[in-house]
Amino acid sequence: MIKLYIKNMVCSRCILVVKSELEKFGLNYLSVELGEVNLQNELPQDDKIEISKQLEVLGFEILDDANSKTIEKIKNILIDLIQNKNNDIRITISDYLKKKLHQDYSKLSNLFSEVEGISIEKYLINLKVEKVKELIVYNELTLSEIANLLHYSSSAHLSNQFKKVTGFSPSYFKKLKGNKRIQLDQL
Repeated sequence: MIKLYIKNMVCSRCILVVKSELEKFGLNYLSVELGEVNLQNELPQDDKIEISKQLEVLGFEILDDANSKTIEKIKNILIDLIQNKNNDIRITISDYLKKKLHQDYSKLSNLFSEVEGISIEKYLINLKVEKVKELIVYNELTLSEIANLLHYSSSAHLSNQFKKVTGFSPSYFKKLKGNKRIQLDQL
């Protein structure tokens, strides 16, 4: 089995797009997940170059170096955590990443900060704030319910963190016209 790591593959639609492109090239994949493609066979270099070019047109990038792969894995694990696995937020992020990646957290943290210019914790806060924005826009949950869902200690804590990141209170954000959300691949 051959793994390809794909940058900016951050949602279920991204997965569908990448699957579609692989199928256009006639490639048999075992699985396609956030940031990762498992292929049955090694790709000839010419095919890899062509697929890479097509994916780049669509905003994706095949990663080759180990550090880029690790950073993309961290991002995708955190995105999946916030978007799909809220119950797992209860353990510390260091324990969660250590468990998922089987690597020392301090090394992961140093690498992430060095390359991305932001700490893992700050990146996670930004992801949570984007999720809060999404839930506010949907207008289906109260702020207390959102705080509970994302395991904030209180709605006041959520509000303070939201204002610190966005400059707006959640209630003011709700009143704004237009979409002030940031795409996850832009975080």
